[in-house]
Amino acid sequence: MALLPLLVFIVLYLVVSLILNDFYKVPIIIAFLVSSIVGIITLQGRPLKERIKIFSRGASSENMMLMIWIFILAGAFASTAKDMGSIDNTVNMTLALLPPQMLMASIFFASCFISLSIGTSVGTVVALTPIATGLAEPTGINTAMMCGIVVGGAFFGDNLSFISDTTVAATQTQGCKMVDKFRANFKLVAPAAIIIFILYIILGLGKSTAPTATDVEYVKVLPYLVVLITAIFGLNVMIVLLIGIIMAGTIGIIEGAYDIFGFIHSMNKGILGMSELIIITMLAGGMLEVVKQNNGIELIIKYITKHINSRKGGEFAIAGLVTIVNICTANNTVAIITVGPIARQIAEKFKISPQRSASLLDTFSCFSQGIIPYGAQLLMAAGLTAISPMEIVPYLYYPYLIGIISLLAIITGLPKKYTKQF
Repeated sequence: MALLPLLVFIVLYLVVSLILNDFYKVPIIIAFLVSSIVGIITLQGRPLKERIKIFSRGASSENMMLMIWIFILAGAFASTAKDMGSIDNTVNMTLALLPPQMLMASIFFASCFISLSIGTSVGTVVALTPIATGLAEPTGINTAMMCGIVVGGAFFGDNLSFISDTTVAATQTQGCKMVDKFRANFKLVAPAAIIIFILYIILGLGKSTAPTATDVEYVKVLPYLVVLITAIFGLNVMIVLLIGIIMAGTIGIIEGAYDIFGFIHSMNKGILGMSELIIITMLAGGMLEVVKQNNGIELIIKYITKHINSRKGGEFAIAGLVTIVNICTANNTVAIITVGPIARQIAEKFKISPQRSASLLDTFSCFSQGIIPYGAQLLMAAGLTAISPMEIVPYLYYPYLIGIISLLAIITGLPKKYTKQF
């Protein structure tokens, strides 16, 4: 009975989706809503008012509310920056600065930089895929391979960006600073990115195309750069996002992209765009609190860690949990939010540092999201190029490699600086 809400969620979302062969047939919010209601029903021996109070306590916990505030500010910043032309100019600037003689490596670098700046893998895929495939056609590069290059780079930034929802979810559920998680994560993914970049240089030898002459308004790239730099230096993420919103609004108004009311409506649109994620966060938090009250979390941890007696085993448990849930939900942020509280208790039990557990959650969720053909990123890339997502799967070199390197990091205990809890 303690685990019934989770089982209902899995059946309603995963099993039904597999039967219908469509992971978007049952909205994930409805799956969480039904499982939350089931969870409240399972709290036997308590009046309804108390059950709802327990659910609400989980939905509005300190970590959940802080996460929601960051989602709100991130949505406002992303929308205002996009509407005043930041994404287009970031893409154009990156492509203008890259050598056409290294086309494949340049597209990968562009995808990494853009996703790191704008904090969304889907947004990067949407912005860069048409350009990348258009540049690839004259050189005879396989369209599916070019999509794989873009998607791989998109997950590099999604995994590291300070304004990515996966970063927010991972750091808030594990109770660590974003800059610490960034440093721990960077040690894992940087080697993979360098290896793949060199591989694309080798594979792309002799394949080049003349760069397209594009005017770049560099001032419109500033909000992304300022947010990236200030976050790396450890400024509070909410302050970072407020600075980004003010900069984007000021530049947008001066440049005539929108007036003051257009700026306000752009913020509103961005916040509303985060509404689904906010609702999912609250429902998941409430449901997990109910499961916890029924000793379900304790049962899960006991079962998972039954034969584990080391820090390394605990890390494998965290990695395996988030990977499985991500494959079930096809959403890396939802996977982290769902697994986060369990992962934190496992980390505390086996003396795993918060930045290490946050890094593992984010990296393995990005790895699994990056290779499933029914994930939003691959579906979007395939839709923009009129090919099957399965055609792209063999060319996802970067996601495969971060999975391998992350497994090796667990086995070897590297990097040691960010591994143990002090």
